[in-house]
Amino acid sequence: MLVAGGTVVDQGGSRRADVLVKGEVVAEVGEGRALRAPAGADVLDASGCVVAPGLVDLHAHLREPGAEEAESIETGARAAALGGYTAVVAMPNTSPPADSAAVVRQVLQLAKGASCDVRPAGTITLGREGRVLSPMAELAALGVTLFTDDGTGVQDPGLMRRAMEYASVLGGVIADHCEDAYLVGAGVVNEGAVSSALGLPGRPAVAEEVMVLRDLALARLTGARLHLLHLSAAASVAAVRAATASGVQVTAEATPHHLALTQEWLAGYSTAFKVNPPLRTSADMMALRQGLSDGTIDVIATDHAPHPPEAKETSMCEAAPGMVGLETALAVSMTVLLDPPGSLSSPGRDNEAGQEHWTGLPLERLLAAMSWLPAKIAGLSALHGGPVAPGAPANLCVVDPARKWVVRPEKLASRSHNTPFAGQELTGKVRHTLLAGEPVVVAEEAQR
Repeated sequence: MLVAGGTVVDQGGSRRADVLVKGEVVAEVGEGRALRAPAGADVLDASGCVVAPGLVDLHAHLREPGAEEAESIETGARAAALGGYTAVVAMPNTSPPADSAAVVRQVLQLAKGASCDVRPAGTITLGREGRVLSPMAELAALGVTLFTDDGTGVQDPGLMRRAMEYASVLGGVIADHCEDAYLVGAGVVNEGAVSSALGLPGRPAVAEEVMVLRDLALARLTGARLHLLHLSAAASVAAVRAATASGVQVTAEATPHHLALTQEWLAGYSTAFKVNPPLRTSADMMALRQGLSDGTIDVIATDHAPHPPEAKETSMCEAAPGMVGLETALAVSMTVLLDPPGSLSSPGRDNEAGQEHWTGLPLERLLAAMSWLPAKIAGLSALHGGPVAPGAPANLCVVDPARKWVVRPEKLASRSHNTPFAGQELTGKVRHTLLAGEPVVVAEEAQR
C-alpha cells in the first residue's frame, strides 16, 4: 500500500514524503520524492494531508463488560479509529471492574479484531473501593501498565503510598483521579459564580489541588511514576510544574473539553457539559493551555465517557458526568490549539476571555501530545507513536488539517452520542487510519 502525496510529521519533524507499507510495517519513506506504487498495490491519497503516527489515547471508557448499552469495545474502537487512534487504554471502571486477571483477559479477548489496539488498565484497589490493593502483579503479568481507580480518587494516603511502591517494583504507572471526596461533597459543577447563578452545589478546584499535592509528595517519597488524569485547575498545573523541576517522575494530561470549554457553557443548564472534574474558569483553561505549551502537561487524553440518553436527559444533579470524545478530540484540539488558534461558536458565552495571550501550538507539539508521548507513558512505543520510518510498525493516521466539518451526534460511531460539541464546526479531519498496515478507515467513511 502506498500513502501518497502527504507531509510526514513525527518525532523527526516535518517533511514531504510518500510512505510505502508492506505487510504490517513501513517499507520505504520517499522523502522529497514520489514513490512508485508496486504492481497491484493500493494507493491511499494523502494530498494536502499530514501523515503521522497513529494517535494513542491514555484515557477512554469503553464500558464493556457491564454497560454495553452505552458502549462496547467494538464500537468504541471504531470511534477511535475514525478519530485517528491506533491504540487506546481502556479504563477499568467497568462492571465488574478490571481488578482481576479474569476481567483483564476478557477485555483482551473482546478486543481481538477491533479497529484499534485496546489495552486495559487495571484498578489500584479491589472494586475501586479504596480499601484493599488489587492483585497488581497478576495484572502486570497480563500486560497492564497503568493502574487507576479512575472515576474516584484513592482517598487513603497510606494505601496510595503502598500502591506506588508496588507499581515501582512492577514497572507500572499509577494514574490518579485527583479529587478529595470530602471537599467535593455533593458538588456537580465548578464552585464559583456559575454554580451560584444556577443554584447548584459547587465542586471546588481545591479538591483537585490538594490531592495533586499529596500524590506529588508520595511520588517524590517512593520514586514511583505518577500520571495525573484530566487536570482542570490552574493551581494543579503550577504544582506539577514545580514538581517536575524538582525531579519528581510525574506526567499529566488534559482533555480537549477542558482545553476548549469553560464553566460558562453550563449557563444553558445543558447536562452535555457536565463532567468530572468540572469545566472551570477561563483562567484555568488558559493555564492548561500554557502547561501544554511548555511541557508541564504532556498529553491530551479524551476521557471518552459514553452514556445512554436516559443517563443525561435528567436534572443536572442526577445526570451522569462525562462526554464522548474519541471522534472529536483531534479536531477540537486542532481548532482551538493550533497556531493561529481558533475558537468555538458560542454566542453569549465567555469562551474568548483570556485568549488574547494565547499564541497557539505548532502541529508537531499537538501530535506529540496525542501520539508518541502517550505511547511512551503507556509502554506502547514499540508498536505505536512512530517514528514513520522503514521497519517501523505501520500504525498511521492521515489527517486533512484544512477540512471543516460539523459535529452531528447521530453520525458518530460511538453507541452513545453525548457530545458537548454538537453543531460545532471544527477544522481538521482524519482521512485514513492504518492499523498494522491495514486501512481500517478510508476517506469515504471518514468523511461521511
